This record gives sequence, structure tokens and C-alpha cells, in this order.
Amino acid sequence: MSLLVVGLSHRSAPVSVLERASLNADAQLKLLQDTVAAEPAAEAAVLATCNRIELYADVDKFHAGVAELSTLLAQHSGVGLEELTPHLYVHYEDRAVHHLFSVACGLDSMVVGEGQILGQIKDSLARAQDLHTAGRLLNDLFQQALRVGKRAHSETGIDRAGQSLVTFGLEQLSAGADVQRWARGKKALVIGAGSMSSLAAATLARSGVAEIVVANRTFERAERLAQILSEGDDTDVLARAVPMDSVPVELTRADVAVSCTGATGLVLTADAVAAAVEGRTGAPAVEDTAVRETAVRETAVREAGETPLPGAGTAAGGDENCPLDLSSVSSVPSGFSVMGEAAVAGMDAATLEQHGAWAAGGTAVDRPRETGRPGPEADAELIGALAATATRVGRVPERRRPEPVAEVPRPEPVLFVLDLAMPRDVDAAVHRLAGARLVDIESLADASADAPMAADVDMVRRIVADEVAAFGAAQRAARITPTVVALRSMAAEVVAGEIARLEGRLPGLDDKHRAEITQTVKRVVDKLLHAPTVRVKQLAAEPGGAGYADALRTLFDLDQETVASVSRAGNSTTTEKNRGPA
Repeated sequence: MSLLVVGLSHRSAPVSVLERASLNADAQLKLLQDTVAAEPAAEAAVLATCNRIELYADVDKFHAGVAELSTLLAQHSGVGLEELTPHLYVHYEDRAVHHLFSVACGLDSMVVGEGQILGQIKDSLARAQDLHTAGRLLNDLFQQALRVGKRAHSETGIDRAGQSLVTFGLEQLSAGADVQRWARGKKALVIGAGSMSSLAAATLARSGVAEIVVANRTFERAERLAQILSEGDDTDVLARAVPMDSVPVELTRADVAVSCTGATGLVLTADAVAAAVEGRTGAPAVEDTAVRETAVRETAVREAGETPLPGAGTAAGGDENCPLDLSSVSSVPSGFSVMGEAAVAGMDAATLEQHGAWAAGGTAVDRPRETGRPGPEADAELIGALAATATRVGRVPERRRPEPVAEVPRPEPVLFVLDLAMPRDVDAAVHRLAGARLVDIESLADASADAPMAADVDMVRRIVADEVAAFGAAQRAARITPTVVALRSMAAEVVAGEIARLEGRLPGLDDKHRAEITQTVKRVVDKLLHAPTVRVKQLAAEPGGAGYADALRTLFDLDQETVASVSRAGNSTTTEKNRGPA
């Protein structure tokens, strides 16, 4: 069996696809059940956050596993397979382990270094354990991922490289100003009372807002969160709870609104926000024409089908040094994205591994020049033309950037809105309202692309690499353990049979001598088996050591079913042991 992960995240898919593909709690449970019921998968776990949806499985067939997992993701997300697959990435074996460990450390988060992902990984493991879909492999994997994430945060300064999504969102709302100075004295409305909303409320309280109003569909949960905020020792914020139908009124009083609910539709429409702005200013909240024209231009560019930049994750994109010959598979409809670059599910694992190394910054692989690309003759003609032009006009012509267009200053906002929900709670049209500033998941993704990376990130990457190697060695060694146990069990049966035969031939043997002979025979067998079993475990832990288990079974003529029964017993024991809190 082998580890496989198929998923999509903010790095491979636009927010519009992510929010449509988001899975609620019931959908995640059904996806897990259907995955383990599928033929290629024996174990399954789902990691679903506002920024990613990933399905982990222990499969016995790579290509069948990719096809099955991607189909299940499409079915349960409600996004068609043809639309979903260009945004999917595939990781296999060590690359899958490396991916999860990187996610656990916050290296793959929208805000590098954020620690909330650890709680989400823990919840994912607990969900799989409750449904009994996590066996030895996924239990070991997710438990180790939690330990690696905690190690990265304790041994490095990765926390300084990033922050929580809430803090990053507030920084974007304040437009780079000091958040505490910006928030001091403001009134805040928090819509929702879940973990993210609670974190937002606590962050706002510590930032110095004067008042926090909590609205939630379950009023008791809103009351509980408001009480926790009011009784906090580190803040003196005034907090109260209101029912959801009071949101329009409270919005007219609020300076800041944060929304993060599990609603499938919009919680705040553009009309509701416009009415709140008008209630604050007394003037209608008109649409900002400059923002609207920019949006129209961006839409026109997308519809015109301009060629994407290399590495954009499209089926035709990619760098010319990419080891995959994409032109040969452009006609294949089921394209998949590996590490955010284009590939297809039908490619063999070795090619995918080669591409994974390239995408992670490895050495590019030489491949033949693609058909239709300019050759040396065309290059020579181009150089000659440029030289002739330079001789005639005295310089090589250059492409000038368009002159900057003066932008009309936008009026200062009176209402700041932070939407942390996926799918979105707030209508994207609020971006175009003068008097309001909206920061949502999509704008956070754009802003985080330019966020500075701390030097500690390199330390975390080294930790991840070391932990992946150690995990792989442990898993390879564990695979041979049932064979070694079966060998020792067979040796014990041989010893017991020979002692019984000896007692039949020497019926007068007293207990003392019988015990001494039995112990001597056992010591001889143990000494004979000790060196080869220890050595075979060491060899099996090395890359490519999987064949040693087969060699051991062949040399000692071990029964395959006996080995399998030992393995099943070990899996059952491990699963029960790992069902406690991570």
C-alpha cells in the first residue's frame, strides 16, 4: 500500500473554485466513507480548511487511486470533474509526506507560519479515527505531522515569519498602519461564533477596540463568546450578544465588521453594506467607478484568453525547463496539476516524482526542443534584424511601459469589512462601494504573495526534510516487521516441535535437564536469527529496501497468510492506541 494525496488549495485554484468546492462537516464524513469503500483505498482522511481541500488515502494502485480520489472530490464538492481537475495537485509517497509536513509547519499556508493549521490537522485525524477510516499509515502520518509542526514552531522563529489569518486581515484593513493604533476606540461587529470568529473577536479585543457585538444564528453561542470576552483578564472591552436579525442595525453602528460563518449563501449583501454606510454618513454609498473599470478590464483580459505566465498552473503553462513534455499530452482531457504545475493522471509515478523535484527547485531535465519552437536559424535571423535596426537608428528598439494613469483618490472608508469565510459571507461587490473597505480571502491571497519571508523558513524546510527522511525510514522498517515476527514465530514452533520429539525419545528426562536443554536450543536459534533480522531491518529502512521482506519470505519459505495476519493484528493495535487525543 502507498500514500496518495489529491487536493486543491489557494496555490492551485482561484478562490471562486475553492469556495464552490468547500465541504461542510456532513460532506466530509460522507467523502471519507465513500473513499474507504472504493476499491483502491484502504484508509482515508480529509483535510478541509478555508484555503485547501485535500483527500489522503492509502492506495494499492497509483493511477486508479488518482482517478478514484479525484472523482470522489468532484462528486462531493459539486464541482464538475472537468472543471476541477486542472486545479488538482497530486503527491505520492515521500512527496505526499513532505507536503503534509510542510502544511503542518505553516509553509504552505496563505500566511506563512500561521499555527491554526495544527488544530485543523488534529481535527482531521480525530474525524478519521471516529469513523475508523484511519489505519496504521494515516495515524502515524498525521500524528507525526502534528509533532513536526510543533517542533518547527518551538525550535525556529517561523511564528515571526507569519501570523494568523485574522491578524493579517486586520493589517490589510488598516492599510499598513499600526493595528492597535488603528483599532483603538472602534466598535466591532463579529458575525459568527465559531473558532475563527472567536479568534477574530479575541484579536480585536487585544487590539483595543471599545466594543464588540457578537451575532450568531445560535444566540446561546453568541452569549457565551460575549461573556468570555467581557471576563477576559487582558482586556476591558465591552461585549454583548445579539440575534442575527439585528445585524443590519448593528452594522450602521459598527466601524469594523468581521464575518466567518458556515452559511452557504451571502450573509452581507452589497445593498446591506451600502445601507450601513449611508446610515453612518447620511449620503448614498455610490459605486466607485475607478474600481469598477479596473474589474471590467481584468474580466476582459481573462475572457480574451491571454497566455498565462509560466508556472500559472494551467494545462498549457509551465517553464520550458519543465521535465514534462506537455505538448504531447495537451489533448488529454483529464489534466492534473502537480505542485501547481501541469501534468496528467496517466503519467507514471517516476515522471511525477521527477516533476516534483523540478517544481521544488531541483535540477531541470533536458528534453528535446518542442515542435514549433524557433530553432538556431530563427534566432540568427532575429539577431541579424536587431543588429540592422541598431545600425540604422543607433539603438535597439525597446518596449516602453505605458505612461501611468493618474488615479482619482478614493474617499476614506467609514466601514471596514473582513470576510474570513469560505465560501464567502460578504458580496464581492462591496469592493466597489465608496465608503467601505472589504478584505476577503481572495484579496488576502493576493496580498500574501508579496509578504516577506523570514530566514527561519529555511530552518523549517530543513526540519521538514529531515523528518520526511526519518518517517520514510520508519515506515519502510515497519513493513518488514511482520515478516520478522512471522520468522521468529516459525522458529519458536520448530524449537517446540524438536523439544517434544526429544521428550518422546528420552522419557526419563527430569525437569531440570529438560529446561536446560530447552533454554539452550532457544539461545542457539535466537543467536542465529539475531544478526540477520537486525540487519534486514536496517537495510529495509533504506530507500529501495522494500524487496528485503520478499527475500526473507522466500529464503525461509514463510507463509504469506501468516505474515498478513501479523500485519493485520499490528494495524488493529496501532489504531486503538492512536485513538486518544493527539
